[in-house]
Amino acid sequence: MPFALLALAIGAFGIGTTEFVIMGLLPEVAGDFGVSIPTAGYLVTGYALGVMFGAPLMTVLGTRISRKRMLMLLMGLFVVGNLLSALAPTFGLMLAGRVVSSLAHGAFFGIGSVVAADLVAPHKRAGAIAMMFTGLTVANVVGVPLGTFVGQSVGWRVTFGLVAALGVVGLAGVAKLVPDMPKPEGVRLRHELAALKNVQVLLAMAMTVLGFGGVFAAITYIAPMMTHVAGFADGSVTWLLVLFGLGMVGGNLVGGRYADRALMPMLYVSLGALAVVLALFTVTAHNKVAAAVTIALVGALGFATVPPLQKRVLDHAHGAPTLASALNIGAFNLGNALSAWLGGLVIAAGLGYTAPNWVGAVLAAAALALAVLSAVLERRGAAAGTPAAGPSPADHQAVATR
Repeated sequence: MPFALLALAIGAFGIGTTEFVIMGLLPEVAGDFGVSIPTAGYLVTGYALGVMFGAPLMTVLGTRISRKRMLMLLMGLFVVGNLLSALAPTFGLMLAGRVVSSLAHGAFFGIGSVVAADLVAPHKRAGAIAMMFTGLTVANVVGVPLGTFVGQSVGWRVTFGLVAALGVVGLAGVAKLVPDMPKPEGVRLRHELAALKNVQVLLAMAMTVLGFGGVFAAITYIAPMMTHVAGFADGSVTWLLVLFGLGMVGGNLVGGRYADRALMPMLYVSLGALAVVLALFTVTAHNKVAAAVTIALVGALGFATVPPLQKRVLDHAHGAPTLASALNIGAFNLGNALSAWLGGLVIAAGLGYTAPNWVGAVLAAAALALAVLSAVLERRGAAAGTPAAGPSPADHQAVATR
């Protein structure tokens, strides 16, 4: 794998850390600014919304410059946002800093996926995408727990200052290691938008929303589930989330490896197994050991879907993949927000802290159904001799080599 993927992974590590570390620091931030915990929760919601809306916005703005330069600008924006969060004198400015840094999130992963795929041979594309996303998964194992510890020990502002420094390292890495890959000529915004008319691209995004939504239906409420149902102490939640992060790392690498060999079977297995494991979580949540194992499996199976889904979007978007790729990253956050809301509804209805697991199982099963539908439509299109996706691969090659 090219060294340029290391630079992308470092940027992904910083982005993953800043996205999730705030969840462990909400009490400290709320106390410093004199706001309630629910109000401080807007720092999570604001970031998610910034990713959803920032992904297409920043991608569109970047259609006129090279992908390497756009990645550098995005990392610069990420640094500015985290510095603003670290130095913010008021809660409003802290929230603004979170939104600024979130604007870089979706476009970085979207454009980064395209760059990573272009750096390697076609049969290694999913593996290259997985390598970049390894930075995001490792952030949940190392960056988030370490950032939470630093924030609770010496102040949350120090944590965001360190994350900004990570962004500087990522920016330098992109500048030094990522080759100058000029924007393919002949590709315009209308081409990027046309890719969204492809039913296979839309189905892949829907699978992303539902599949990863299934993961976060359970993980969003992992703390009360583990403390009130499994009987863990409050301090145990941190290492349980480390187990989840380790599962994510393993699942991401396995998903990337096997998606290059058999993409759709990989999706069938991972989504089907995820639905089963989430359903079983309603039972295993009552036992400490079983609950810990299940949490790792949820992380592994959930992130095993990421490389194949991202690659499927790239494959079917063909000559104009950048916007579709970025929107698929936004789809992850839409799934997170949707599943957290649905999980909260079933808890509020008095169904208990394990009820969100059933929500997640249903969402994952729905994603599996869409995967089957996608394959059926693809086979029918192939039999009829009508490819279901915009420009042909030959067109894509011609555009890329002009």
